[in-house]
Amino acid sequence: MRAGALLGLWLMGMACQPSPGASAPPGLPPLPEPPPDVTEPGEEAPGGATSVNVTGPESFTRPAANLSLGRRSDFLVGEAFFETDWFAAPHARADRDGLGPLFHAVSCLACHPRGGRGAPPGPGEPAVSLLVRLSLPGTTPEGAPVPEPTYGDQLQPLAVAGVAPEGRVEVRTTERPGTFADGTPYTLLVPELVLSALGYGPLHPDTRVSPRVAQPMVGLGLLAAVPEETVRAWEDPDDADGDGISGRANTVWSARRGQAVLGRFGWKANQPDLEHQNAGALLGDLGITSPQSPAEPCTAAQAGCRAAPSGGAPELDARKLEALTFYTHLVGVPLRQAVDRPEVLRGKALFHQTGCARCHRPSLETGEVEGYPELSGQRLWPYTDLLLHDLGEALADGREDFLATGREWRTPPLWGLSRTHEVSGHMRLLHDGRARSVMEAILWHGGEAEGSRERVRHLSAEDRAALEAFLGSL
Repeated sequence: MRAGALLGLWLMGMACQPSPGASAPPGLPPLPEPPPDVTEPGEEAPGGATSVNVTGPESFTRPAANLSLGRRSDFLVGEAFFETDWFAAPHARADRDGLGPLFHAVSCLACHPRGGRGAPPGPGEPAVSLLVRLSLPGTTPEGAPVPEPTYGDQLQPLAVAGVAPEGRVEVRTTERPGTFADGTPYTLLVPELVLSALGYGPLHPDTRVSPRVAQPMVGLGLLAAVPEETVRAWEDPDDADGDGISGRANTVWSARRGQAVLGRFGWKANQPDLEHQNAGALLGDLGITSPQSPAEPCTAAQAGCRAAPSGGAPELDARKLEALTFYTHLVGVPLRQAVDRPEVLRGKALFHQTGCARCHRPSLETGEVEGYPELSGQRLWPYTDLLLHDLGEALADGREDFLATGREWRTPPLWGLSRTHEVSGHMRLLHDGRARSVMEAILWHGGEAEGSRERVRHLSAEDRAALEAFLGSL
């Protein structure tokens, strides 16, 4: 086996181990030595052969680099549906009517501008790329959360003419001061979600509420191509190895397959595949029905919603849903820049050294994917394990989702962090966008990640800068 391949395998193994700390904080044991400060073969191409050489605001909009010319035309068809503005029925454009009756946005692009990351609304702004999940305690027969009886499973702030919107969403913040171990101060924003102008009466008193910002669109098909056995092999629900990390896979319902399967997508890994993810977003965010989600989400309390004109049954047919799903599989991940800069390599070692790589696994390989040869057999660098982890009470939403508890979240991929600001115009991170930087996101981590957070908090200013340089290169 080539030396580079051996090094890569060893580093993947290191990511599974408790990682190192040059000086462990009080109460935390030292961890094993970090991997060497080297650039590994292929690390500059996070999406393998699909990686795209692009910079600037359009970095999250390009088709996979290994997509053939003929299949690029299919990609563009799906992209058109992603960018399409929908209209209330009936409309002169019958192929674009059916919006609502209750909805959150008029297009997929509105929530994912330029394919990027959403953000919480500022004072007086509408909540466009942040949605609010609603549920009651318990589960449906398929194991899903129980929708709130009056408003359903998502609050809709917009509605077509003649239908009352469900309410307004506001995020208020207060500052929480803190200090690094060297005395350097920092401030975190503590969010408070405020729902007002509820159009159909009060919420059920037991309602669980969870705000979620839109996630970036890059590399989704590659994550769909990771073999299930790979993800399952990383589970350690009882922390058998004693490293403090007990990742769990979510098991969710697949309507298409009629059975419970591995969850991969969504903040709590509550969607099994991109077809379900797309159909759910079309219905929940735009009020657009599809073969996967054929019924309008109007509750018994919403007579105006149930009486509103439809754009067809379904409003997005199977062919268009297939085109949209093709597009979302094949948005390319941008190539990394400056992977061999000394500060970036130092930060990479510190990423392992502080234990971050135990959940944000650097590298993995895809399997064979029927219908998507471009995604098959690729070496990836997404920095995720696709598992659920308990991140502590500070980040808890208290809302269960299939097997995910109210304190668990799926490890989000870190690829594309370097392009987030130029694509989305901000660096708002975590499930509700409360963090304004990667360092703030780290400082919010608790639960299984508390040890890693404290190791980061005890780094010197120079080492913190190196860690941020590495994360800013992904």
